Amino acid sequence: MRTSVISMPPPEAIWIASIPPLAAGGLVHAIIDTPRGSRSKYKFDKASGLFKLSRILPAGMHFPCDFWFIPGTTGEDGDALDIALLSEESGIVGCLMTVRLLGMLRARQIDKRISVRNDRFLAVPVTPVNSPAQKDLRDIATTQLDDLERFFVTYNRLQGRRFIPERRDGAKAAYRALRQGMN
Repeated sequence: MRTSVISMPPPEAIWIASIPPLAAGGLVHAIIDTPRGSRSKYKFDKASGLFKLSRILPAGMHFPCDFWFIPGTTGEDGDALDIALLSEESGIVGCLMTVRLLGMLRARQIDKRISVRNDRFLAVPVTPVNSPAQKDLRDIATTQLDDLERFFVTYNRLQGRRFIPERRDGAKAAYRALRQGMN
């Protein structure tokens, strides 16, 4: 008698796959993969259902903000859509949060002559007791956005890629782009 083995994704992968991109009240679900201040970059590994160390940044370099992804989405680069969370507090890897999109950094990433869009959505956390004042990209200091762009340019250069910021768009454009990236 032959038995067949059914391959099932790990429970963690099923859990993440079941989270819709959009939350109630026009907010967005996001899952942290790399905390602010960390030199370690993590990525969600679908095969194991766990977060896996992707790389360690050089000494003196760290992520200037929490780096998140939006579940149930796919960007032109094949990965989930990326969010840079603009907050004074740092989260933990795997944390699910509800955020308000403020806008996005439109960018092109070039790796071995292959050019793809690899935008960065910008967001702030929202909880039942914490409602941020920021509603749009205009509410963020230009110097903070400049620093964030420089970080992504340098971060990609260290990996042998080019990251070319193209423009900054506000909340309405970010929500339109999110809908395009929803699976």
